Amino acid sequence: MNVLFLCTGNSARSILAEAILNAKAEGRFQAYSAGSHPRGTVHPLALAVLETCGIATQGLTSKGWERYAGEDAPHMDVVITVCDQAAGEACPLWPGAPVKVHWGLPDPAAVTGSEAERLAAFAATFTALEKRIDLMLGLPLAFLSPDELQQQLAAIH
Repeated sequence: MNVLFLCTGNSARSILAEAILNAKAEGRFQAYSAGSHPRGTVHPLALAVLETCGIATQGLTSKGWERYAGEDAPHMDVVITVCDQAAGEACPLWPGAPVKVHWGLPDPAAVTGSEAERLAAFAATFTALEKRIDLMLGLPLAFLSPDELQQQLAAIH
């Protein structure tokens, strides 16, 4: 099952979600991430939190969502927005009509303050996403219709 996590900048929340799901999926899922207005670089504190938690960071890049909207893109089964701004934007039409849900979280990259305060915001975002992804991984996917899957994923938020 292919899952696309969307955010505006694709530098923090969606990157964290992509990395967490790929690390925990054991081949059941392939996660991707993208942004409506990608920053072009992954936030260094997102990478630091992932590395601290033992999750691989190689290959993580900030990219635009148009990469996954074309005919030659991987088929997405689920599209999850992780920021309110991206959820409110006019998304591309995803080939194959994937299940769409919103798991909004505050942007840790917007937190100001000391390095420790900023790192704590990224760690909190990581923890929130990890909990949601763990719940997703526990769903009986083989027995859920697309409508039931949408309801179950929406309830996780």
